[in-house]
Amino acid sequence: MKDDYGFELRWARESEWAAAMGMVWRTFLKFEGNDYTEEGIQNFYEFLTDGRLYMSFLKGEYPMMVALDNGRIIGVGTIRNQNRLSLLFVEEAYHHMGVGSAILCGLCAYLKTEAGEDSMWVMAAPYAVEFYRKLGFSQDGPEQEVGGIRVTMMEKAF
Repeated sequence: MKDDYGFELRWARESEWAAAMGMVWRTFLKFEGNDYTEEGIQNFYEFLTDGRLYMSFLKGEYPMMVALDNGRIIGVGTIRNQNRLSLLFVEEAYHHMGVGSAILCGLCAYLKTEAGEDSMWVMAAPYAVEFYRKLGFSQDGPEQEVGGIRVTMMEKAF
């Protein structure tokens, strides 16, 4: 379905996995990579490429919503462990256009109505903390470093 901004929002297809992860990696390097240690960058890369996420996606255990503009993936959002936002990335040219918010709203609606969850939590990167705060997430503690990756635990109740 197309939303008010003119992009399509839907569940990802198997054939879109590589393009989606490529966009995630490029966006990570551009906006978050500078905030991470070499270990953190390597850990994130392995997280995306070691095959476990892809296998979980194929089994239906790692839902991935995509935003598309004329068939090109411009945004990605994923869920793991029932109600944890795992990845939320939007291509640079589409920042501040509602793409990330639309993906997040779609994932929250899915969690609430189809998965029976009452909240979503995220380990937010430094670059994204204010974005999540504006969308109703509360901080659950101070920033911490996990495997070279800086994160702030945040939660949103539905």
